[in-house]
Amino acid sequence: MKYALVIFETHASRARIQADRDAYRNAYETWIGELAAAGKLAGGDALDTEHQGPVTVRKTADGSAAVTEGPVHSGEETLGGWFVLEVADHAEAIELARGFPTPEALEIRPVLESA
Repeated sequence: MKYALVIFETHASRARIQADRDAYRNAYETWIGELAAAGKLAGGDALDTEHQGPVTVRKTADGSAAVTEGPVHSGEETLGGWFVLEVADHAEAIELARGFPTPEALEIRPVLESA
């Protein structure tokens, strides 16, 4: 089964990481390496959250597209990236997420796979 670990950052989590970037980067890379070595990492990417903010495009009732600066959902948490894990079940996805070494929040979602 595939599960997405969706990373959400806050101002506080970014500040903690920036205070000791080398230590967090090392822990993060070690965690990713362990997942890859175990055959659990199926993909993922980090988003650039420092250089350009998000833009939201929404379809309106008349079918046109409204474009606004900012994330889809307002609030302190912003999307930072994601991983896709190949695991046996939901419990294993949760267990692997518990080991995430940096202070962001993770949302765990099953990936809809084609039949």
